[in-house]
Amino acid sequence: MKKLSLAVALALGGLAQAEPTRTYTFSMLKAPAVDTLRAKAEAWTKDPAVRDKAAKIWADADRSSFDRLVEVIALSHPEAAAALADARDPAKPAPKELPAFLKNATVDPFVKANVALAYARALSGKRVFEEALEALKSATPELVADPASYYFHKAVAEHALVQKSPALMSITRLLEDVSDVPERYKNVSILMLLEMQSWKDEDKDLENIARLMDNIERRLDLARGGPKTQEIQKKVINRLDEVIKEVENQIKNGQSQCPSGGQPGQGGSNQPSAPQNDSFGGNNGGPGVVDSKKLKNLAENWGKLPEKERAKAMMEITKDLPPRYREVIENYFKTLAKSQNP
Repeated sequence: MKKLSLAVALALGGLAQAEPTRTYTFSMLKAPAVDTLRAKAEAWTKDPAVRDKAAKIWADADRSSFDRLVEVIALSHPEAAAALADARDPAKPAPKELPAFLKNATVDPFVKANVALAYARALSGKRVFEEALEALKSATPELVADPASYYFHKAVAEHALVQKSPALMSITRLLEDVSDVPERYKNVSILMLLEMQSWKDEDKDLENIARLMDNIERRLDLARGGPKTQEIQKKVINRLDEVIKEVENQIKNGQSQCPSGGQPGQGGSNQPSAPQNDSFGGNNGGPGVVDSKKLKNLAENWGKLPEKERAKAMMEITKDLPPRYREVIENYFKTLAKSQNP
């Protein structure tokens, strides 16, 4: 345990200094034994027919104790069973709010916590991270039968939603406060942790912009092109515009050649050979300038543009960016085209 603590402390850097009052409980959370879970479940299982079904479920030693517990809970709580069935069904659309069962204050907290974890785990598999995270936040981690799964899926959702500090804290709790963490959870969590250490805090960093684009693409795939997605799109467009202007200024300030490629005074021409399409700005030897208005117009009308105009606009937007970001931006606009032309 000491080696793991040291590794996490080194990876987290100054996180402990940022929260001097944080006290870690070191392996306080542990999955209850199957007999303990079964005894809890039998407290609300009064119907003899349900008890018989539950006994068969508990006898299935090939399944995890958590999965068996959730199935037994579903026998006595039809609303929970319906919510879980919807979350697990790949044909069902992504939910836009938590099911009523998880909002019901009269439901036993132990039951609600474990249904919330099962619900979040199912949504996480469908990349519905917003409601998955909301479900996990509604649960008390000390009450779930699988605390490792709770913190792992919480970290996955926070990482996907670019919530760096909460994700770091969830990973820390998983690695430090939970005993018997599966190796696959440890490995993936440490990879997420190390990746997040490279995340820069600057909003205009291209990696941050790329992550926002990935999130937009995910939301569009889930048919979530509403106000929240539009807000993220606007943020991306504004940040891309700032980046492009910064690149333009840097090149202008450090430019030692004429736009034509010759040295000053060598007679290089800066005259275009053909009129420029005003929609996308120039490409006359220098960096293109695509202001926020034009970027917004492109985003809103990408699906309607002819292929030649798309290609010209894409060259203008990405000409001064590294290949990695060109690919991300191209994929972003391709996704927009699909969403605008169903």
